[in-house]
Amino acid sequence: MSSDTTGPPAEWFREWFGDAYLSLYPHRDEEEARAAVRLFVAAARPKPEGRVLDLACGAGRHLAHLERAGFAAIGIDLSAPLLREARRLIGPAARLVRGDMRQLPFHDGSFDAVASFFTSFGYFVSEAEDRKVAGEIRRVLRPGGVFLLDYLNAAHVRDTLVLTDESRIGERIVRQTRWLEGGSVVKRIEISSPDGGGPAIYHERVRMYEPADLTRLLEAHGLTTRERFGSYRGEPHADSSPRLLLVGVAR
Repeated sequence: MSSDTTGPPAEWFREWFGDAYLSLYPHRDEEEARAAVRLFVAAARPKPEGRVLDLACGAGRHLAHLERAGFAAIGIDLSAPLLREARRLIGPAARLVRGDMRQLPFHDGSFDAVASFFTSFGYFVSEAEDRKVAGEIRRVLRPGGVFLLDYLNAAHVRDTLVLTDESRIGERIVRQTRWLEGGSVVKRIEISSPDGGGPAIYHERVRMYEPADLTRLLEAHGLTTRERFGSYRGEPHADSSPRLLLVGVAR
């Protein structure tokens, strides 16, 4: 965990997506996960018999719904604690792999579909690393395979950013501070210690791509966007939309 207030470490996600994250967010919105998978199936139309990769699957809530929908789904994530939680949620038969999205441990053309849910893109210091992720998505997709990228909507983030908030979870006080910096949205999470010690400090940083820029980034790596949605209900995308969901096909 971070010990200062100067900003997030380069690979902040290695520290944050662990036991502290799970203890603060033990129950994410299951209906939201169900709706996201429903949109993926309806809009991307992955083959029922095809292999689906849940990229950065986290604690497995989307992966669980993919499996319930009958897909041969594999989840990959860098976080060992989140993968342990995914196995607890789904069961011992869950197909889970620990790995880095910048260098996926799969053969070329291994998947018929790739889905990245809940803003699991744009975490890296350089845009070159984001482009590497896009290239890896295309590499592991067969030609004609489909993808969904579920991302924050930059305009909505800027218009609705809550600078500070505080909440209590059990005996701990959680203070969150958010700001915009260099084209990214940054969050500092301070968690008090129940034994009176110093607070634990974590960070998030996500690059805010505009819709056209993200579409071009994917297109440059052989991923053609066919549809753009603004919510899990499948509504058209607008500046006021809560999400940016890109659905397309690998050339």
